[in-house]
This record gives sequence, structure tokens and C-alpha cells, in this order.
Amino acid sequence: MTSRAHTLAEAAERIVPGGVNSATRKIGAPWAWKSAHGATITDLDGKSYTDYHAAFGAILLGHVDERVNDAVIRAVQDLDLVGLGTTELEVEAAQLVIDAIPSAEVVISTMTGSEAVFQAIRLARSATERPYIVKFQGCFHGSYDAIARNVISTPDKAWGDDSNSSGILPDALAHTLIAEFNDLASVEELFARHPGEIAAVILEPVPHNVGALLPDPGFLEGLRAMTTREGCVLIFDEVITGFRHALGGYQELAGVTPDLTTFGKSMGNGYPVSGLAGSAELMGNFTPSGGSVMLAGTFNGNSMSMAAAVATIGVLKDPAVDFYGHVRGLGDRMRGGLRRITADHGIPAVVSGVGSVFVTYFLEGEVHGYRDLLRNDDDAYAMFHRRMIDKGSFMYPMSLKRNSISLAHTETDIDRTLEQADDVLGGMAREGMFAALQGRVG
Repeated sequence: MTSRAHTLAEAAERIVPGGVNSATRKIGAPWAWKSAHGATITDLDGKSYTDYHAAFGAILLGHVDERVNDAVIRAVQDLDLVGLGTTELEVEAAQLVIDAIPSAEVVISTMTGSEAVFQAIRLARSATERPYIVKFQGCFHGSYDAIARNVISTPDKAWGDDSNSSGILPDALAHTLIAEFNDLASVEELFARHPGEIAAVILEPVPHNVGALLPDPGFLEGLRAMTTREGCVLIFDEVITGFRHALGGYQELAGVTPDLTTFGKSMGNGYPVSGLAGSAELMGNFTPSGGSVMLAGTFNGNSMSMAAAVATIGVLKDPAVDFYGHVRGLGDRMRGGLRRITADHGIPAVVSGVGSVFVTYFLEGEVHGYRDLLRNDDDAYAMFHRRMIDKGSFMYPMSLKRNSISLAHTETDIDRTLEQADDVLGGMAREGMFAALQGRVG
């Protein structure tokens, strides 16, 4: 705990609940930040860290990217908030999304991923006139009541009654059914139990809120076939995977097109912007098109957010920048290095990830779904990240949280981080922190 951080944290706690505006910001030391540039974040006492947290993945290009900031400055110099009609920036941003995302014929803008998800859920229920939603254990879709359940659940609550918050009406939670990722039979069972009553199946195509569960071959295709057969809506929540793994999101890589796609997080490189895209038929149910699903939000499509999105997508599309080639190369370098390090120290581990995302699970055996993650050594996971922070690589110090690489990271950053990881993991192995995992296979 640094002196300036401590002072600021005490001041914040007197006027903000717990001293932070989001519960996930209060973990470990009372972090207080002075600046962020490129791949580096610096605290109030001047200590710098290579940032792999990336604001939960929102930072694609690097912090304080001049191309994005300059576009935002130009936009707000001419137009702030009118709240009527439309703007050229809104139309330009929408067209860029439609050109990029395979499922996108019509697009709406929101400020947060949570808003995009609740619009998708409402739309699906209205279009199908059905009450139930299927989500997957371990997937996170924001703070909307209907899906605020069953993310990082303890073994006794996984797939059962595990609300993320008090104050939610039980009926809202009861109409959300829980399946297991990479287990089509668990979804089939829910359709059999509720015939003709399921409005939508929603999932992160790669559940990054529990690290990086990769879809098995045929899983996403199976969901597409199943939802089509049952006449319900398939929703890909690409708030994290969208724009990070490919311009068209993970659906572009998988070759599977959902009915609706939520996106955001990184499309504005840290500025508040998200959205929902889908077929013209479905999206025509929103009230501006004469439908009955309310679409409202004074800040939707504001000039700052739209300018950030247009500028960010422009960089992602630029072949001279080669964003995806750069971050995939660094991701492969990091994942390969971590695999070598854990093997060298005899540590039972599965290094997972895709593109710019990497995660190290401490367990024996393969990882396909949430059941496998129950074998993860959560204490070792959090300890690894805390000690990496001490070394100067900022990794969110909570079990199952992923790490992200941005355009601003370099091979030198990755190699330095791997040297730190070798030191940290070697020390943990010598301390016997992984001894209990040896031979433990689920």
C-alpha cells in the first residue's frame, strides 16, 4: 500500500461505496492511478507496470492512443450532445460494424455491454413471444437482472441457484436456464424440459470471464442448428471477443453466424461505446422502426463514442498496422513461453487463450467447460498474478481472470514478462504450492 494511494483510498471510502465505483476495482492494494500510456500504467507513487489487465480487455490499441483521442477531440469541438435525429458519425460507425460483423444487417448503439445484452434479451422475447433464456455456467453478460447469475460459482452452486446480486426478483432469475459450455446435451435437455418456451440461447463464444474456454469443434455449429430447429434466437455476446480476435468477432473465425450479436468493450479503445447487431427482420422490432421493443438512451450514438469507434476500427482495418498479426504473434509468444516455463518447473498447468488473450490454469487434465475449472487451484492462480504485479507486470489478481495484449505491447515486453513469470513460478514451485495438484485428474 503506497502512501499516496492510501490517502486517496481513505478519501474515496468516505464518499464512494468502498472507495470504488465498481466492485471489481477493489482487490488487493488500493490501486490509484496517475497515468496510462501505450502498454504502461503508472500509479500515484510513480511505479510503472506493463498492463495486461487492459481495463478488462477494453484497450486494444494501447492507452491514450493519439489516433483515437484526436478523433474524439475533433468531434466534440463541433458537436456535443443534441439528442435528436442522427449524425454522420453515427451512420459511419454503423456501416463499419455492418461491414465487419457477419450477423449485422442493422445496428443500434448503446453505452455499455450490459445495455446491449438487455436489449438483445428483450428483443428475443418479443420476437418469439417466449419467456425463457438459456445461458452457460461461467459466462458473464453484464448486470441485467435476467442474466445476472452463475458466473464464477462455487461447486455447490454451479448450474444451480447462484445470483450475482441481492435485490433481483426471483422470477427474473427463474426464467434463465443454465447449461454447460461445450455440452450440447445439456442444452438439448433444457429444450426438452421447456418445449416451445425458450426465446434465446446466449453465450460468449469464448467464455473469457472465466479465462479462455475454447469451443470444441462442432459446439457452436450444434447450437446454431439447434436454435434454428427450435425457432429461437441465437445470441453471441461478443462484448469481449468482438473486434479483439477478428474484425468480425469470433463468429468470423468460427464461421458460425448468430441471429444477434452484442459488441463493445474494445471497439472504442476504452471510450464508452457498445451495441447490438442483427438481421433487419429482428431489429425491425425496435420502436423507431414501428415495433414494440423500446429503444431509448440519450447518450446512444453520442459524438465522442462514435468518433472513438470509427477511429479504432479504422486502425484495426489498416493493413499497414497489421493489428491482428501483431497481437496474435505476441499472444503465441506468451502462451508458448508460459507452457515451457510450467513444464520446466514441473507445474501442472493448462495455458489457454486465443489471439491476444492468455491465461494459465493450474490443474491437471484438459479444459473444456466449467466442470473442468472446478479443479483449478484458485489460490495459486491469484498468487501468481499478485506476484507478477510485484514484478511489474499487471495481471488482475483474481482467479480465472484473463490477460490481454494490445497493439502497444512489444516482443521486449513479452520476453521481460516471461522472465518474471519464470522467476515467480519457479519460486512458487520450490515453496510446494503445486504439490497437491500432482496426479489430480478430474
